Amino acid sequence: MSEGAMGVRPKGMSREELLALPVSVDLETGNRALGLGRSKGYELAKRGECPCKVLRLGNAYRVVTADLLDLLGLVA
Repeated sequence: MSEGAMGVRPKGMSREELLALPVSVDLETGNRALGLGRSKGYELAKRGECPCKVLRLGNAYRVVTADLLDLLGLVA
């Protein structure tokens, strides 16, 4: 993904990037796909209110890509 005029990457992901994701992704990648900021994404995950399936593995969160794609209306 290219950077904008200010050298900042735009939020969100393209359809091609989403369809190329592995079976699960880290929470930051899931947040980016949903257009969520880091703080909001972690807040939702900690409260169990993320709009797609999130797995907690020790201190790490993993987002299930199939649920993410379904939420976004894309077929895996």
